[in-house]
Amino acid sequence: MRPPRPRPPDPRRTAHAALAALLLTAAACAPPAEPAGIDLGSGPPRAGTVRPGALDGTAMTFVSYGGSYQKGQEEAAVHPFAEESGARVVTDGPTDYAKIAAQVEADAVTWDVVDTDAIWGEAHCGDLLMPLDFTAIDTAGVPEGLVGECTVPAMQYGMVLAYSTRAYPDDPPTTWADFFDTRAYPGKRGISGIPNDPAPGPYEAALLADGVAPGDLYPLDVPRAQDRLDTVRGDLVFWETGAEQQQLLESGEVDMAMVWSGRAYAAADNGAPYAVSWEDWLPVMDSLGVVKGTRNPRSAMALINYYLGADQQARLTELTSYSPIHTGARPALDATAAEFMTTAPGRADRAAPVDRQWWSANQQDLVQGWSSWLAGR
Repeated sequence: MRPPRPRPPDPRRTAHAALAALLLTAAACAPPAEPAGIDLGSGPPRAGTVRPGALDGTAMTFVSYGGSYQKGQEEAAVHPFAEESGARVVTDGPTDYAKIAAQVEADAVTWDVVDTDAIWGEAHCGDLLMPLDFTAIDTAGVPEGLVGECTVPAMQYGMVLAYSTRAYPDDPPTTWADFFDTRAYPGKRGISGIPNDPAPGPYEAALLADGVAPGDLYPLDVPRAQDRLDTVRGDLVFWETGAEQQQLLESGEVDMAMVWSGRAYAAADNGAPYAVSWEDWLPVMDSLGVVKGTRNPRSAMALINYYLGADQQARLTELTSYSPIHTGARPALDATAAEFMTTAPGRADRAAPVDRQWWSANQQDLVQGWSSWLAGR
């Protein structure tokens, strides 16, 4: 009997192993772990505060997605935290889930606090992210339902229906049913088309348009949603990035679009003639978590606690246009920016619920079906 042939090396495993080797080398040169017995002060934590000089001698890393968003995070929270606490905080990015996994697998963690997609954060609680220490983090100002065992929200935005006020001056579309009604509302529609990355938005909108009540969306009936999406396939224009969303609106290539509220605001602020309907908008958020195996757990908790402060959140909103996650935040905004806040009075009551736990448990199972549907575009 002939012996089995050896399997050729998986290039993904080879790349992963190479990255792990690099991480081990980097870890050997990493700064020392935080000093033992860090004193963050007596009494319960207060969001937005840190004991002056509490982290002298500590070196840590904050990781996010780059661009104006990360610059806003740094100016609003990360740099002031470093100045007050005495910690040396290095910023890195963009967030890369493969790098996080490789660091944890190699026991060579060099990233501490990371900004991630909320669904990914929930899905990897306990294996790639560590449970948060809520004796050091004050979440009293965070709206109910947004805090997880391993994550807190980093900011909020929404998936909304944006429409051209020129294309529909008198009777604009206001519901997802209108989005799918090409007879009453002819024109091109923009929609997410990110391969291998199904996310809240298209499926929920399709089911709402097909008559499913917001409270009955989950578990998602994916075949029904795809059938409904098929009815407008010929009118769809697909975007894969936030910049592409904004460009579709500013160029007038689409008459309506399912986009992130922040990108709709940026387009409107640049003069694009688009408005937003908030009927059954879909809440979205990023999360902050701490990489499992960090050498700086107490320092990481202190940074997250500081980030959640009302003043820090107000400043972050002013710098980025994302909605704050502290209920006491009072950002100074002009009328246009205020109109695009998901936290505007009464707006939460009009949202369709997004079940992040369902998504975190099922997202990987949806990849093949979503990619196959997109391939037919």
